[in-house]
Amino acid sequence: MLKPASMKIETPPAGTVTMDGTAVQINRANVGAHLRALWRYRELVLSLALRELRARYKNTVLGFFWSLLNPLAMMLVFTMVFTVFIRNSDLQNFPIFILCGLLAWNYFTAGVMGSINAIVGNANLVTKVYFPREALPIATVLANLFNFLLTLILLFVALFLFRPHFSPWLWLLPFVVLIQTCFILGLAFILSTLNVFYRDTLMVMDVAILAWFFLTPVFYPISQFPQNYVLLGQTFDLHRLMYILNPMASIISTYRDLLYWGYRTDFDFFARTAVTSLVVLAFGYWFFCKYSSRFGEEV
Repeated sequence: MLKPASMKIETPPAGTVTMDGTAVQINRANVGAHLRALWRYRELVLSLALRELRARYKNTVLGFFWSLLNPLAMMLVFTMVFTVFIRNSDLQNFPIFILCGLLAWNYFTAGVMGSINAIVGNANLVTKVYFPREALPIATVLANLFNFLLTLILLFVALFLFRPHFSPWLWLLPFVVLIQTCFILGLAFILSTLNVFYRDTLMVMDVAILAWFFLTPVFYPISQFPQNYVLLGQTFDLHRLMYILNPMASIISTYRDLLYWGYRTDFDFFARTAVTSLVVLAFGYWFFCKYSSRFGEEV
């Protein structure tokens, strides 16, 4: 349970309503009030993120190095399976291909799954102390963002070993990371809220995330899917449908464009992915703000 020592009960900012002296509720229709309160507590968000990182690696021998060893081990497994045993991939530098998808996917799953219990797992904090509730899922995502940035070191080492000439489009990488973070944060707001009212959210997502993994081109190129599929006399572009219906497919494809293939993603494709992530973030934050006033009663 997180109990920041510096946290104390205080007078809530403008736009809040005190209910019973133990919990403070921000006007659920006023997203602007939530954002202003969140900005006031930005140092708390960072403190919670750092505390989560310390708790995650506490009493471990290797500490943060586990963030590197896990994707490295999975890269070796997938490389062995698809280049030695199954031999269905003619891709060059297959370890880089795997890492581009695997690191992005690990960041996604860790951020989304870790945030589901962000509110419920801190029930004492939520019911007794005033602070912006969104600080909890944001802190979880930030902690996993730090891990993701750390694992990118592994990817750049692999790039240097297998292909020492870096792409001139690498400057776009921070924007891709930002787009993915917005998407993860939007889902974190939605799922952490749902879990307050429906505690089986985590079990449902355990199944959903596994199916999502296999439907996302993490360890295979999307070209392995047929381009067109005919259903009831209608021809569908499966590649386009996957990118539209599965934002993670678009995000991973963008990482690979920049890091593996070495060319710039089409602007239309990049813009559509960014807009999708921002829409998910905006809806997720609105959804969180709408129901956050009831968290103290439900947890």
